Formats: sequence, C-alpha cells, structure tokens
Amino acid sequence: MDDGRRRSRAVTTAVTLVAVGFAGFAALRGLGLERGFPLVPLLAYTPYVAGAAVLAVTAAGLLRRWIPMAVLAVAAAVLVVAVVPRAVPFGVTHAGGPAFRVMTLNTLAGGARIDEIIALVRDREVDVLALQEVTPEFVADLSAAGLDDLLPYTVDRSGPGVTGGTVHSSMPLTDAGSLEGPHGFAMPVAAFEAPGDEYERTVEVVSVHTPPPLDPSHVELWRTELAALTALPEVGPSRILAGDFNATLDHAALRDVLDAGYLDAAAVVGEGLVPTWPTSGRPLPPVTIDHVLVEPFMGVDDLETVEVTGSDHRAVLVTVTLPGGR
Repeated sequence: MDDGRRRSRAVTTAVTLVAVGFAGFAALRGLGLERGFPLVPLLAYTPYVAGAAVLAVTAAGLLRRWIPMAVLAVAAAVLVVAVVPRAVPFGVTHAGGPAFRVMTLNTLAGGARIDEIIALVRDREVDVLALQEVTPEFVADLSAAGLDDLLPYTVDRSGPGVTGGTVHSSMPLTDAGSLEGPHGFAMPVAAFEAPGDEYERTVEVVSVHTPPPLDPSHVELWRTELAALTALPEVGPSRILAGDFNATLDHAALRDVLDAGYLDAAAVVGEGLVPTWPTSGRPLPPVTIDHVLVEPFMGVDDLETVEVTGSDHRAVLVTVTLPGGR
C-alpha cells in the first residue's frame, strides 16, 4: 500500500472516530441518558460541543468524508436544536399584575463583597433576595451594612461554610420551611403577598442550592434533590425557584423540574446562554447553573447577570409579574 492510501485511510479513521464521539454525545443529550460521573458534569458543556460539532461538519466536508459528514450533520442538528432556543425570546414579558424584582446569588461561603450586594439591591430596586452559602456572620454583616433598611424581612437558614441559605424581602415574609436534603445545604422557603395584588395571592420563593455533581458520591444526591423540586402542589401558593442549581438546561434532571411546571426566566427573554459560573479563577469554560424558575403564568422581564467580587457566581436579577385582572 502506498503512502497516499495509508494517509487517506488514517484521515478517514480519524474523521469517523470524531463523528462517533459527537454522535454519542448528541444521543446522551437528546435522549437524556447522562448518568453518573463524569457524564453529568460533561453535559453542562453542551453549547460548546454544539459549536464544535458545526465546525466538524465543515471539516469533514472539506475532507470529502461524506458518510462521517452526514453523521456529524445529524449530531450537530440535535445539539443546535437543543441549545439555540435559549437565545430566542418567547413567553410573557409582563403579565399585567403586580411586579417585583428578584435577585439570587451564591456568596461563596460568605466571601462576596457586602457593599456590592447592598448596592445591587438598592440600585436595581430588588424586592426579594435569595442567597446561598450564607454564614451567620455574613447575615450579621449584611444587616450592619444596611440591608435591613432595604429588605427588612428575612427567612434565615444561614449555617457554617457553604451550608446556609436565606431569603430577604421588602415585603413581609412567612417562614414556610425548608427543602433541605440529606447533603445539608439549606433551601429556605419564604412566602409573601405582592403589594397591590387584588387577588391577595401568596407567592413562595425558594433559595435553591443543590450539591455540585463534581464527583461520583455527589451525583445521586444532586439528582435526588433536583427531583424534590418537581413537587409543585396542584393547589396553594405559586412558587419561584431561585438559586444555584448546579445544573444547566442540558441536564435531564433540570428539564424534569421545568416539565413539572416552570419556565427558566433567562430562556424566556432569550438570555439562556449567558453563563453564571465560574466568573474567574477557575480553568473551566463558563456555564449557566444559576437560574430563576417561574411558573408559566408569570411574566418575566429585565433579566440581568452581574459579577460580584468575592464570589465565583454571577448574580441573576429578573423582574417577575403576576397576572392582572381581565
């Protein structure tokens, strides 16, 4: 066999292996088959894989490897269809009823800058603040810095290290318990009535924090606690889930939460591909794991993500509106 044929076969083999790899990834994402470590964290990078798959289709075409190119085209189509809708606005931006501003931030074990959080709450006119990884000392520092003047009502489940969570509000809150799971991360539930709501509806906000699926021991905990978020009562208060889900919309476990009766606010306004973690200091491509999930009848608008010094997560802010009268 001459050198030209040998090189041609080597190229064909390489392109075929690339096509098989992309096809396998597309099958995992399209069918929701990711299980265990490292497949679960790997699925978070689907938007990057989708872009690489499109480039691979072009490369296979230029190399005239038609069968691998066809496989790559199908894989790229599956991934692009999964990813692109997040960048296309849909849904209701204003439902006609009372509006309130929600902000969520993982404070990185209380390391986030207090003054920047206070400034965001004040300047963005935040009504409900959901914090994760909140220590008792951090709550005290927030209070001393003036948060209580802006958001005087609190449901406090702060704790040591990364275990605590809180909800702060400009509206009176009722402590509705916690969705804390076996990993020990608090997920406080706070209930309130939006000012000016003629129907006097109760809304619950959950400060969500699920364990990161970064090693085999945490993946099942992560899946179990996301599954617990699907338990939306058929009657009773409406619910908003805001926090660090440690999951992207490419994870089947988070899509199950959406299927239970939620919309991702960022995707509604076409910002679903804006990354929230990590902001800096980690050699990882940024992904979107912090979310505000609302019920479908709620309107969402003015979504914004903001970097906060001292945290490796971006704050997510969104205006939520309840339906108005007809």
